[in-house]
Amino acid sequence: MSDAVIAYLAAERDVVLDRLKALLRMPSVSTDPAYAGGMKSAREFLAQRLRDIGMQNVQLLDGGGQPAVFGEWLGAPGKPTLIVYGHYDVQPPDPLELWDSPPFEPTEHNGRLYARGASDVKGSTTIAIESIGGFFAVTGALPINIKLFIEGEEECGSPSLRTIVERYGDKLTADAMLSADGGRASTTVPTLGIGGRGIAGLELTLRTAKKDGHSGRYGGAARNALHELAALIGSLHDREGRILVGHFGDDAAPITNAARAAAAALPFDETQFLADIGGLRYGDPAYTARELTTLRPTIEVNGMWGGYTGAGGKTVLPAEAHAKITMRLAPGMDPARARQHLIAHLKASLPPGVELAFSRDEGGTPAPTLPDDHPLLLTASRVQEQLHGRKPVLVRAGGTIPISAIFREMLGIDTMTYGLAMPDEDVHAPNEFFRLSSFDEGLKSWPLLLSELGKLSAAEFATFRH
Repeated sequence: MSDAVIAYLAAERDVVLDRLKALLRMPSVSTDPAYAGGMKSAREFLAQRLRDIGMQNVQLLDGGGQPAVFGEWLGAPGKPTLIVYGHYDVQPPDPLELWDSPPFEPTEHNGRLYARGASDVKGSTTIAIESIGGFFAVTGALPINIKLFIEGEEECGSPSLRTIVERYGDKLTADAMLSADGGRASTTVPTLGIGGRGIAGLELTLRTAKKDGHSGRYGGAARNALHELAALIGSLHDREGRILVGHFGDDAAPITNAARAAAAALPFDETQFLADIGGLRYGDPAYTARELTTLRPTIEVNGMWGGYTGAGGKTVLPAEAHAKITMRLAPGMDPARARQHLIAHLKASLPPGVELAFSRDEGGTPAPTLPDDHPLLLTASRVQEQLHGRKPVLVRAGGTIPISAIFREMLGIDTMTYGLAMPDEDVHAPNEFFRLSSFDEGLKSWPLLLSELGKLSAAEFATFRH
């Protein structure tokens, strides 16, 4: 069955690529209201495409933010029901001046397709949709039951995802989720994603006085909010990068020898890894950079501000300073507990009289993990071995896909990532690109995987429901 679908998609390759380019031209930035038109266009484009390929009950699932696009086909009784996940929102294109071509005008160059969202994740999302469409075109049916769920808020932390599940949970019942998001961990070795890190965050405001002062009159005699914030942030780690927050990570699952072996199995040049951003080594020296970025928790300052930052100078003694902090969480860590430990450390590190307030408590997302014997993982491993002549390495991602943890918690299903993006494709940065070789590979690997999953029964997934 898959051979005929693959042949069909090969013949339609240029048409499919044109559809991807059309989607990439839609500036669907979820975090910025200025791009509301682009978000709406992308939703309408995808909903119509789902209707065109043969999906049923196509609709928008609205949780109060950017709606998800949904469609289903349930015509394979006794076969597994999978949610196939992607997202249509993208990161902001800024800074625009660093792009070599317009971010929302897809440009082919040296076997690469450059555009915002090409790699993350409109490329892989399109491949998943078009592979499903290929089965409808060739056979009039799918080998398994599928519910397509294309989110609109992944790039801004999925703030309304829980509400969507609460409102539409009856539509989202399934045996597992297959995600087009979450790319490969290597450009040379086949990999499969079995999970990522969780995330939690907060924003803080530190105050040392009721109002700003003149630095000539008060400097050296009154506390400076920016100085205090710098000292507070500096207390989170030692000089080598070990986390100094008490009890942070105490609830993390122990790192197994198998997990460390899997991290070591990937070709990874730590020197080049840091050179890619012109960066310097940091973090607990007991762990490799690969382990630090996939298996260990982090506390990172994403932004600090206060005082005067405009042109020229202003001799001010700032009364208030601010910071945004995120934590990547290892498996087993509870987001609320991680935030509590961080807040307790920050409060305990304050000098007397300095005030600290917190905001942006978004609940957080724990780290999901796919069991080693999950039928989705075993089937995908066979497909990857068939395609590449070697077994894939099972890897954890350093980033966070909130839906994996939320769907496990609220719907009781596990997720495997099966995206085609590669780690060097400048996602979230200027000149993001997607390899056209990955595009072509995806039009083979997705039909193969769906066909192989069609050989399984729904009963084989039953013990993996939570």
